[in-house]
Amino acid sequence: MANKKVVVAFSGGLDTSYTVMKLTQDGWDVYAACANTGGFSAEQLKTNEENAYKLGAKAYVTLDVTHEYYEKSLKYMIFGNVLRNNCYPISVSSERIFQAIAIARYAKEIGADAIAHGSTGAGNDQIRFDMTFLVMAPGVEIITLTRDKALSRKEEVDYLNEHGFYADFTKLKYSYNVGIWGTSICGGEILDPTQGLPEEAYLKHVTAKEEEAELKITFEKGEIVAVNGEKFDDKIAAIQKIEEIGASYAIGRDCNVGDTIIGIKGRVGFEAAAPKLIIEAHRLLEKSTLSKWQQYWKDQVGNWYGMFLHESQYLEPVMPDIEAMLTSSQRNVNGTAILKLRPYSFQTVGIDSPDDLTKSKLGEYGEMQHGWTAEDAKGFIKVSSTPLRVYYGMHPNEER
Repeated sequence: MANKKVVVAFSGGLDTSYTVMKLTQDGWDVYAACANTGGFSAEQLKTNEENAYKLGAKAYVTLDVTHEYYEKSLKYMIFGNVLRNNCYPISVSSERIFQAIAIARYAKEIGADAIAHGSTGAGNDQIRFDMTFLVMAPGVEIITLTRDKALSRKEEVDYLNEHGFYADFTKLKYSYNVGIWGTSICGGEILDPTQGLPEEAYLKHVTAKEEEAELKITFEKGEIVAVNGEKFDDKIAAIQKIEEIGASYAIGRDCNVGDTIIGIKGRVGFEAAAPKLIIEAHRLLEKSTLSKWQQYWKDQVGNWYGMFLHESQYLEPVMPDIEAMLTSSQRNVNGTAILKLRPYSFQTVGIDSPDDLTKSKLGEYGEMQHGWTAEDAKGFIKVSSTPLRVYYGMHPNEER
């Protein structure tokens, strides 16, 4: 009888390395699949492939879903100016959904009997992977050795060494998850709520030669089309360009405290130059190109979109409905947002847009009205005050 097939969501780290080797030793045909959403370099992917075969995998594949991630979710996070707790750009956590989707799709393509991942029982990723697999690959067994056996790092390292695989799995002070939409940082001072991360904890540091610089991001219907005048058809390349510029000023550093899916509080450090710059540039442009109620309702659905992504609800049927509203809201979000960059910070400067509503011929704020008379204004104010005059006329003792 042929061995059963198992697809291992392979990152190259300790937990997934152990999983590949242990399942191979247990008689499975292991297909190691690395789903890349922009966080792996070419060198890392090559090393992953070499190590997968050393660990005993029957096959290895890189599933590049970076552009799919942008088209199916990342652009909507930009449309919605999504920042969890007004702080965190839902960096690596949103990428996990698309990694899981890619793994499930691959497992179905090869007729796998099982899917395995290296998540523990204490975090959010176990939920993101399991829920996606349950929905997209029903009937396929889910294997999580690290979680089910509550394995320690030492147990996993010892097992690998005993079976002839040696790699540097030293537990470092900080752990990093690098993605196209930012890098999360765990460990070290993050474990102490009274402390922030020191300079050495960050991967990117100030290298900019200029003390200040201007960054111009041009949008068409809410999507980036140019950076400092350089046109980009590839949106991922545009994001990478902005990241390169912003990271040279060490922009986008912060710590976020939030609620995990399983209900405990979690604290994470991060650096996300591109998301912070893009979202604030996009928000600035929207202030001048959207109506008051467009902005209000878009903020509401954008917030829900971010929460659903974080809570592993990307496959919830309402998500395409939210995306449709966000897309519609962007029809007049055209123009260039101008930012000023400094080491560790930036400020919004202004916008240049053909759809700038502040250019109305009806009046200039604080200067002169053209679309109404002084008598019109006084009448408007008097009518607007009617509900308050009615109430306080009846309850004069409640005057504040």
